[in-house]
Amino acid sequence: MTGRFRRVCRIAAVLLVAVACQSVPARAAAPLARATIRASGVVTWAASADRLGEGSADRGYRLVVHTSVGGSDLRVRLSNAFGDRPLSLDSVYAGLQSQGAALRPGSNRRLTFGGARTATVPAGAFVWSDPLPGEVPAAVNLVVSLHTPDAVGPATGHGMAMQTSYLAQGDHTAEDSAGNWYLTTGSWWYLDAVSVRPASTATGAVVALGDSVTDGWQSTTDRNRRWPDYLARRLSTAGTTVEGVANEGISGNKVLADGAGQSALNRLDRDVLSQPGVHTVFLFEGVNDLKAHTGVTAAGLVAGYRRIAQRTHAAGKCVVAATVGPFKGWSEWDPAAEAVRQDVNRFIRTSGEFDAVTDFDRTLSSPYDPERILPLFDNGDHLHPDDKGMQALADTVDPHSLDCPR
Repeated sequence: MTGRFRRVCRIAAVLLVAVACQSVPARAAAPLARATIRASGVVTWAASADRLGEGSADRGYRLVVHTSVGGSDLRVRLSNAFGDRPLSLDSVYAGLQSQGAALRPGSNRRLTFGGARTATVPAGAFVWSDPLPGEVPAAVNLVVSLHTPDAVGPATGHGMAMQTSYLAQGDHTAEDSAGNWYLTTGSWWYLDAVSVRPASTATGAVVALGDSVTDGWQSTTDRNRRWPDYLARRLSTAGTTVEGVANEGISGNKVLADGAGQSALNRLDRDVLSQPGVHTVFLFEGVNDLKAHTGVTAAGLVAGYRRIAQRTHAAGKCVVAATVGPFKGWSEWDPAAEAVRQDVNRFIRTSGEFDAVTDFDRTLSSPYDPERILPLFDNGDHLHPDDKGMQALADTVDPHSLDCPR
């Protein structure tokens, strides 16, 4: 910006993505606190909650997210899942992005919570806003601006957003202009879901439960090229009832053990089953368990998959499972981990315990060495796909497999 020193604040994401699949000290999984305002509609965007540094008093956050399904009655979910005290928000707005931190004139509108302009989110809980009248298009950048007057202690958010959002000192949430939003962040703070009410009551959503590949590491920042983004674009014209896509990937996440985020088993209720309008859970996770050399066996990982499937089916939702992709050439690969991967994939393909199976391993594997990722899709670390690989994963998913009746 002319005449102003531009400071750049890349909070949390730099450290997280640099060690995308390394573990951090585990913590006990906290029970899911009851939401103070009920969910409704269909989730159109989501990101997994995790601990994200410390809260800052009098801080504004202008968070850019990309919708999947369109509809009316926009609602946002604010999370204090990892806070140790109540979180106060005295101003929350939603509008459409013009460019950078600037909003389309006239699109920015105040959200309320139980009729009030302020919200207090209890420690360990989340709250939904009231419905905001009007239409929200599919596949647009929605901007949620919020202000925390006195936040301190552990903050909740999503570290590796692969999306630039903006920070300000003071409350500038009602402003359309970018003038006061000159700090940037690569994380999403306090916001973990957005829902809309689609035109058809039959429309639902799929939640992608995964690790760094689902989270989008090595896809192009600010371009929405994670594989769930490509899938959302496919579903918009596929003629199925599933159109909403929620990305619940966490870089480094495991099925069985806490570390980089709570394990898939421990966060299933909060991040996945609590989302509104979910028809199907897409399970693509496990590589971090088997390559961590903590003694995880194929039998142990299979038991974890079974528990996820059982709990999801008990909630009345379908489960589609994807095979674990190749990672030979990654520093933690060895023949023992590869043997576990092969056994796990054999179970996924043949057990019949899932409503459908998507063979991501077959899509990513090189025909010359099936233990390695195809060079065309390899970003260079031999584990994470590049943009082409992300699109190939989305193209592998049969849209109608997500539309299973249950």
